[in-house]
Amino acid sequence: MARRRLGFWRRFAVVLVLPLLKVWTKRTWAGMENIPATGGVIIVPNHASHFDPLVVAHYIYAAHRWPRFLGKASLWKVPVLGFLLRKVQQIPVERGSVEAVKSLDTLVEALNGGGVVVIYPEGTTTRQPDLWPMRGKTGAARLALLTGAPVIPVANWGAHTIYDPRTSKLKIRPGTPVSVLAGPPVDLSRWRGATPTRAVLEQMTEAILLEVQGLLGGLRGEQPPAGLYDRPAKRATAPGEA
Repeated sequence: MARRRLGFWRRFAVVLVLPLLKVWTKRTWAGMENIPATGGVIIVPNHASHFDPLVVAHYIYAAHRWPRFLGKASLWKVPVLGFLLRKVQQIPVERGSVEAVKSLDTLVEALNGGGVVVIYPEGTTTRQPDLWPMRGKTGAARLALLTGAPVIPVANWGAHTIYDPRTSKLKIRPGTPVSVLAGPPVDLSRWRGATPTRAVLEQMTEAILLEVQGLLGGLRGEQPPAGLYDRPAKRATAPGEA
């Protein structure tokens, strides 16, 4: 989407956030040619920090596309923030509810309308101790099957030095290095037309996240783990706990 067609609220968000990011970060962008200039596309980044959505959004904007993130619906209830999120066309989701189906419909509509949808397959910041990706949820895979939109793997690194979820420490230092790398579309052709069973969606999700992990290894200059980190099991609620 050309910047001149942003409209008031999206342009307002850019003016509000972009100057801060330009001072706060020193950016290394690569692989931007892998983001299609037009048409619906699903962007799937790794999630190492609560700060990295801003970094990824900056990267996608620099590629002349407007990102629409899928986020927790509770954010839309925060005064002012919720208003702005609605105005800049971000997409809320209520997990495990009928509303989640409505969110899926909104995502399909956004892609069919030529939009860029950003989904973090991990669903939350990774619990892997060294911040490699962990096994993901299947929303991006389901959306790819429904729409046929290309899935672009994106790796980002450096946002954790601004906010590290392992320590909950925020560092405000101008020129913090951050890197983002987009790869070619994930080859999901073997599942084209498949019934979206749990097994199929999990296989697709693993293929997507292994591509992301490989890109991240390149950014970090390290050999990534052989497989994906298993998500920690949810703690069982003891009798009498809320």
